[in-house]
Amino acid sequence: MSPFQAVHCPPPPEVQYAEISEHIYDYVPFGHVVSYHCRSGALIGVKELYCTQKGTWSAPPPECKVRALKMGRGWVFQHDNDPKHTARITKEWLCKKHIKVLAWPSQSPDLNPIENLWRELKLRVSQRQPRNLTDLEKICVEEWAKIPPAVCANLVKNYRKRLTSVIANKGYCTKY
Repeated sequence: MSPFQAVHCPPPPEVQYAEISEHIYDYVPFGHVVSYHCRSGALIGVKELYCTQKGTWSAPPPECKVRALKMGRGWVFQHDNDPKHTARITKEWLCKKHIKVLAWPSQSPDLNPIENLWRELKLRVSQRQPRNLTDLEKICVEEWAKIPPAVCANLVKNYRKRLTSVIANKGYCTKY
């Protein structure tokens, strides 16, 4: 190769559940850096790759580790009455995907197990003390991936106790 010939890499490898920091066209010039970000799950591997002088990428692409819930077919989706959840476009999408939605009273955080999961995530993230927004995002993804599936299963398993407690308190706050 001539020392005056431009060095280019092919487009960076696509990674399932990931986005690349910018739109890439047919080739990438030597020295250019791309960053991967997982839309879902935790990033495993090198986040940033650069185009080497040999016209290859500096490392293999990362992976996005996503846990499967393995819920079967008989499940019902639950969300609160937040306007983005009750918007026409959301309702149409859920209907189109044949997703059964549980009717849910507004202002009922005591009944919603996800609130307990958010609390768990907030505790884990606060212990790591993120310094900036980038740090916060990275730590959130890492800590979310570390929450054992048993925590989610336990929240669902204890749902009857939560519901009974809310009924006993006539809809007022509970220990949950």
